[in-house]
Amino acid sequence: METRVFSAILVLSLALLALLNVSAVAEEGEKVLTLDHSNFSDVVSKHDFIVVEFYAPWCGHCKALAPEYEKAALVLSSHDPPIVLAKVDASDEANRELAIEFQIQGFPTIKILKNGGKNIQKYNGPREADGIVDYLKKQAGPASAEIKSTDDAGNLINEKKIFIVGVFPDFAGEEYENFMTLAEKLRSDYDFGHTLDAKYLPRGELVQKPTLRLLKPFDELVVDFQDFQVAAMERFIEEASIPVVTIFDKDPINHPYVVKFFQSPNAKAMLYVKFSKELDSFQSTYKDIAKQSKDKGISFLLGDLEAGEGAFKYLGLKEDHAPLLIIQKPDRQKYLKTNIEPAQIAPWLKDYLDGLVKPFIRSEPIPVVNDEPVKVVVADSLQDMVFNSGKNVLLEFYAPWCGACKEFAPILDEIAVSYANDPDIMIAKLDATANDVPRDTFEVQGFPTLYFRSANGNLKQYEGNRTKEDIIDFIQKSHVKSALDDLAEPESTKPEAVNSNSAKDEL
Repeated sequence: METRVFSAILVLSLALLALLNVSAVAEEGEKVLTLDHSNFSDVVSKHDFIVVEFYAPWCGHCKALAPEYEKAALVLSSHDPPIVLAKVDASDEANRELAIEFQIQGFPTIKILKNGGKNIQKYNGPREADGIVDYLKKQAGPASAEIKSTDDAGNLINEKKIFIVGVFPDFAGEEYENFMTLAEKLRSDYDFGHTLDAKYLPRGELVQKPTLRLLKPFDELVVDFQDFQVAAMERFIEEASIPVVTIFDKDPINHPYVVKFFQSPNAKAMLYVKFSKELDSFQSTYKDIAKQSKDKGISFLLGDLEAGEGAFKYLGLKEDHAPLLIIQKPDRQKYLKTNIEPAQIAPWLKDYLDGLVKPFIRSEPIPVVNDEPVKVVVADSLQDMVFNSGKNVLLEFYAPWCGACKEFAPILDEIAVSYANDPDIMIAKLDATANDVPRDTFEVQGFPTLYFRSANGNLKQYEGNRTKEDIIDFIQKSHVKSALDDLAEPESTKPEAVNSNSAKDEL
């Protein structure tokens, strides 16, 4: 997550502004409207269909999207009717309420707002201009297309993608209405069609009653369902549209299934091998194990080593650790088996299920030299430096790419220098992108995040102003003398003690 200046392409004409009759700002040369807390509701309420990107100026993915989003906005401005693309800087404190309202948890997040903002759906389409245009044109049209011939079916159904068809004796009644409600609700995730005759469809038997038919390019190719309650159809589609084993490679056709895999609440088993050399020797065995483990709460993915390069870098592993099997639990704990062979998968998985495999903790190496005012903590030294040191520790969780962290760094340095000669107090930092953070102890949802652990064991997140004066004042009020100092200091010279209960209340 990082960014660059939004790239300009065309001057937004006064005629378009007059047509829109809104107070949105478009920078010179841009077709994308710039919204914020002051004009968002007014602009959105005037549109039956508007697309909004929530971004952050420092986000790298947002930088990459910016020129593609602008190109798409240019093309879609000529659509009949025009499709409006807009953007909001969700990292701006002034727009915080908007970010909360739309549940923005990462950048960029794109939302499609319909009926003046009354209906909201997440954009799950491509991130390049042509793909954005095609996806949004489809989203602006009917949620489900009527199939009246085999030619219609051939034009609509892509055999490499999931397609959902409602087969009805006529286009009326509760089943049909519920199907159209479902299609509208899930249109950003799936393609829908409806027909009066299943003979037009490329696969599957003819049916005599209303039927929901799911066509897919993996496992069983056709699955039928007859319960037309919306919630029941939604559950059926969710379960039937996930492959027994999700394939993760560079083929974009597989990427929607990879997204669904990572959105699953299950534990995730991820096997990375070199597809060019090892796919055949692993695939059949792995799929059989996945089928046998359907009731174990585990989803399975088979990834090409090239596509999984990011996962290896994230874990601090190298290619020679592959073939690699990773299991990540919903609580984010990870379990690894490096250089695994096909015959080892089943017994290792059994050991994992029996609780015999120790979790993997990602950590940078413990620094050999750690003599800067701000001490460096890594996952492997967290226990010794923070919990067992007997000191009062102010610990920053940061990300190297985070702009706010970079701004805060010199302030943290000054605070550390202020306490350089105090043996009771340590100022430290931990790179939360390169080290696993114990989620049962620290809640790190943004950067920088500050925690203070007193020498008597009290732990609290610091949520005050990030100025040198405010933080030092907080430390002075919150710290306690270490137990070692209490033992070493003669009773007659000790200041009046702060009891542990009052210290806890302070924290």
